[in-house]
Amino acid sequence: MSTFAVEYSYDPDRATDMERIRPGHRAFLRSLLEEGRLLASGPWVGESPGALLLIIAEDAAGVEQMLDADPFQQAGLITERRVRGWNPVIGPFADEAN
Repeated sequence: MSTFAVEYSYDPDRATDMERIRPGHRAFLRSLLEEGRLLASGPWVGESPGALLLIIAEDAAGVEQMLDADPFQQAGLITERRVRGWNPVIGPFADEAN
């Protein structure tokens, strides 16, 4: 398994829709956490609307497929989703082998 950093960019014109759908979005993320697939997630502060998620998966395609089920994605609230491999070497998410 590998770790991936996922950057979400949200549609700033759809704040009302985001508020309405946010409980389902967070429930989805909590389910990924319980499954051991999500390490952390949260919105950017003081920047354009978006968020960072740290995901465990086999590959980037698996991350994309997993996150296609996010209610924000299904509602078209995510305008850009960038998936990048990430190698944490120090800290709570670090691989002990590094």
